[in-house]
Amino acid sequence: MSALTRCLIEEAAAIAASAQRLDAAQVEAALDQLEACADARAKLVITGVGKSGIVASKIAATFSSIGLMAHYLNPLDALHGDLGVVAPEDVALLLSNSGETQELLEILPHLKRRGTARIALVGRVDSTLARGCDVVLDGSVDREICPLNLAPTASTAVAMAIGDALAAVWMERRGISPQDFAINHPAGSLGKQLTLTAADLMVPVARLTPLLATTTLPEVIAHLTANDIGACWVAQPEASDRISAQITDCDLRRALQQQGTQNWSRLTGADLKSVDPITVDGDTLVITATEQMERNRRKAITMLPVTSPDQRMLGLLRLHDLVQAGLIAA
Repeated sequence: MSALTRCLIEEAAAIAASAQRLDAAQVEAALDQLEACADARAKLVITGVGKSGIVASKIAATFSSIGLMAHYLNPLDALHGDLGVVAPEDVALLLSNSGETQELLEILPHLKRRGTARIALVGRVDSTLARGCDVVLDGSVDREICPLNLAPTASTAVAMAIGDALAAVWMERRGISPQDFAINHPAGSLGKQLTLTAADLMVPVARLTPLLATTTLPEVIAHLTANDIGACWVAQPEASDRISAQITDCDLRRALQQQGTQNWSRLTGADLKSVDPITVDGDTLVITATEQMERNRRKAITMLPVTSPDQRMLGLLRLHDLVQAGLIAA
């Protein structure tokens, strides 16, 4: 076994041991405070010094990403004005392995005075910090995995794991859905799939001049190549803003293949068009539109007209746009 493997096993064992060491009643009390914080639309304020501060910042980022507003409070700045971000209905989570971190002990009376609920995540449940909090979570470890038993390693891993576990259970209790999660992750693939609509990614109709069923083949080709879109639409005879058919590069190739070259000069839009094309509403989520393309893959559908509920043409959603947005693989 390599030294690296041994260290990883020891750190994993420390996390497993912490799961057995935590007091169930204290964990439940912490979760109750987090739920009350969410119900009050308040903040979770997390603080720590040094490596504990880095862990605190990560836990705050995790909670913010899942829907509970969280803020990392630098304890040094807190004593010089930043305590102003803490409100009485907030919950404070204080991280310290020793439980005797002076900066946190100096913050405690000010949190008490405000009436802010306090959770201690500490390596010593009999510490001064623990005694000054409403709830105490035991994050102790038998030893650090560093050879000197000095560098915060196992202790920070345990603290972060407890923070992650609190966030995961809070998500379960609040019934956080993928849609809820996506709201705070709009740049990720999941966020885009669950928040972007067909109207957000479509080529707008201003770039798609409609043509008529009588449009000649050279004119159709000119439409298809305009702006590198590769598609055009045919308007209804009685309503110029409503779609009756579309013509894509695939339609053109199919028609030319089926017709002899002697007939090409006589081809019009009516010979090339796909009648009753599959369309999507502008407010359709792109993930749904993507599924429609996937279901019709055998028909070589790589673009969908985007319409209003009354079938007015709004634009065109292309497979190319979905790939560029990182929603599907090229």
